[in-house]
Amino acid sequence: MLFKKKNGTKIKKSVEDHIIDIVVTVILAVFALICFYPMWYVVVASLSTTSHVVKNPGLLLWPDGFHLESYILALDHPLLMGALGNSIKILLISLPINIVMTLMCGYFMACSNMKLKKPVVTMLMITMYFTGGLIPGYLNIRDLGLYNSHWALILPGALSVYNAIICKTAIEGIPSSLSESAYLDGANDVQVLFRIIMPLIKPTLAVLVLYYGVSHWNAWFAASIYLEKDELLPIQNILRSVLNTAKNTGAIDNVGVSGLDNTDAFAEAVKYSAIVISTVPILCVYPFLQKHFAKGAMVGAVKG
Repeated sequence: MLFKKKNGTKIKKSVEDHIIDIVVTVILAVFALICFYPMWYVVVASLSTTSHVVKNPGLLLWPDGFHLESYILALDHPLLMGALGNSIKILLISLPINIVMTLMCGYFMACSNMKLKKPVVTMLMITMYFTGGLIPGYLNIRDLGLYNSHWALILPGALSVYNAIICKTAIEGIPSSLSESAYLDGANDVQVLFRIIMPLIKPTLAVLVLYYGVSHWNAWFAASIYLEKDELLPIQNILRSVLNTAKNTGAIDNVGVSGLDNTDAFAEAVKYSAIVISTVPILCVYPFLQKHFAKGAMVGAVKG
């Protein structure tokens, strides 16, 4: 194989270079296969019959046909589809709050003339390393009247200091002359933030949307503590109950499915299709943010 130098001359690769290329390609291909196979297994198992999956507990490369019974069972499950709606609801409410709070916090930390900046930033940084603890957090949620409400999952995580630092770094990359000219024209901080700075850091905001979205979508621990009613649980809690096949969990205990003798059989039938259903929505978001992801991640890679 030949490759060109800057002056246009061609240099032929040595045998050692070819060997290194082959070895690196093989290693990367093996790692890619290792990462890809679990996803492929879940898709194949979801399209196979339950008996076929049970009879082939190890390697499973192809489904025994194209069976959608497990998807029908999952879609007929009232709590599973309700939980999917709960997760989407939490996501749609949380993301605007997250972005506005992060944008405002990042702008505060990026501005050099803000009053009380040092003590406020110090308090923010402390929250990155220390928390109030599980019991104080529970008591706080209960006393605020947020217990057994989706707001208990939305408000405590409204701001991530780490994401605010990424936003701060992006804002610091904008020339200060733009803000100064806006101030001379009579703009205030709110107008500067949302009319000038926000449009210029769209790639970073796209990355933050993805960070917050994945975090909310995968969260299950807070819901298991603060939500008592099964119909309020997000998708990950219901999926966890199905995967664990816990008979005493209300999420799957009282569901009657024809053709299945017990909860274990139901969980075995729908667990792979439930994984696919719960994963597809968040995967569909990524292609729309992909063009901004690399640029936004690099902007926030160096934090000062």
